[in-house]
Amino acid sequence: MASVHAYQSANGRRYYVRYYKPDGKQGAKRGFRTKREAEEFAATVSVAITQNSYIDPADSRVTVAALAEVWLQDQAAVLKPSSLHPLESAWRVHVEPRWGTTRIAAIRYSDVRAWVTELSSSRGATTVIRSYGILASILDIAVRDRRIAENPARGIKLPRKRPKRRVYLSHAQVDQLAAEAGYPEVVYFLAYTGLRWGEATALRIADVDFSRRRVQVQENAVMVNGKVLTGTPKTHVTRSVPYPDFLGPELQLLARGRRPSQLLFGDGVNHLRLPNSQDGWFANAVRRARAKDPTFPSVTPHDLRHTAASLAISAGANVKAVQRMLGHASAAMTLDTYADLFDDDLDYVADALSRARLAAPVIVVREQERPRLGPR
Repeated sequence: MASVHAYQSANGRRYYVRYYKPDGKQGAKRGFRTKREAEEFAATVSVAITQNSYIDPADSRVTVAALAEVWLQDQAAVLKPSSLHPLESAWRVHVEPRWGTTRIAAIRYSDVRAWVTELSSSRGATTVIRSYGILASILDIAVRDRRIAENPARGIKLPRKRPKRRVYLSHAQVDQLAAEAGYPEVVYFLAYTGLRWGEATALRIADVDFSRRRVQVQENAVMVNGKVLTGTPKTHVTRSVPYPDFLGPELQLLARGRRPSQLLFGDGVNHLRLPNSQDGWFANAVRRARAKDPTFPSVTPHDLRHTAASLAISAGANVKAVQRMLGHASAAMTLDTYADLFDDDLDYVADALSRARLAAPVIVVREQERPRLGPR
């Protein structure tokens, strides 16, 4: 129970409330001008303690940076280095300078909204969403720890990401690009298997089944702070991916003289690094292809993954097979990602319905029973 007591201050008679917190420690609040104010506070505290919703003012004085340290440690325990790095960077560059020394109890919805608006004026949607997500997640922890009653960052409208333009190469364009590339075998392999760059460059000789024309995707090599780090594939699930028979001789040539533990691409020892987007061998190959053919699209290595999906679908592969090839979590994800590649299926549905109607048996009905097509 909370109790009210009077005391004499330099400004006259005042009241303070003494109570016991849920942890058994004594708490107190001073400075009430009237006994009624003190009693109302005492009643509020008593109810909050009884309902297990009490928030200790001392706990809400912790800074965002203090909670962020624990939050980042938690993320490091569950995220891959390639996923953790952009979070650490966004915290260091965008979140900490503004909120690091701020006490969580002092954060207001309007302050967070103003920060998001200011950040949106100079940064892209991805950066804004990531930075906001870090602050909101840290404050979520504060709510769960009963440091604050609610998260002042939630409910703020964020800028929308614009979908990236996808480029699909034709078979002939893949040939054009490979002819100009320093690593033509990599171009062909990416364009006809759909592997991510890191998955392809992490393949070892032992991962290739030349008799079945399959590769077992078990590792992923990513660049983090200038270093190549290897780990599990993006979805943490290994998968078997087929490759066309015309790639067989080239892959066997790459494997010749190498031990099973050595890498398939590159020198066999060092992972092939993602080429620089400005002056790397892939960008130069695209420039040479465009110089010879102005209609040749500007593409990136990741666009070859989209190309593989496009070529597989146009060849008649079903959605489930494409999903397994690309390593998507579900067929629904594949459909959502490449919905534009299935536009022709809508025409097929309409044509199929027309054929089915023409093939259906004719039913003779009386004139008054005949359905009308279109408005009456």
